[in-house]
Amino acid sequence: MCAVRSSSHVLSEPKGSARLFAALGDEVRLRLISRLCDGGPMSIVRLTEGSRVSRQAITKHLRVMEASGLVRSTRRGRESVWQLNQRRLEEARRYLDLISKQWDDALLRLREFVEDERQG
Repeated sequence: MCAVRSSSHVLSEPKGSARLFAALGDEVRLRLISRLCDGGPMSIVRLTEGSRVSRQAITKHLRVMEASGLVRSTRRGRESVWQLNQRRLEEARRYLDLISKQWDDALLRLREFVEDERQG
């Protein structure tokens, strides 16, 4: 299951966050994450089924995701099987929740300031 829960505690920036968010910033990689969420660990063969993207391109995307900590591979016989590192995805979600809260707080302060200026 790939449900990502939000956390209410304060979170610092995840280690390697630039690499993490860069890896999440590609449509092909987002589809790979979705497939791994829905289907669990998969080989390159299964990940490329029904895709117009070559195995070589999928492998390059997986290497970028692996460098960011989003996925990891294990060998099963002659195949590499890829699986999602859900903890890393949860770190990204919590960090985005934190940023969202900071923006909400800043916008609330701005609204209060503007309303005070109108009344004053």
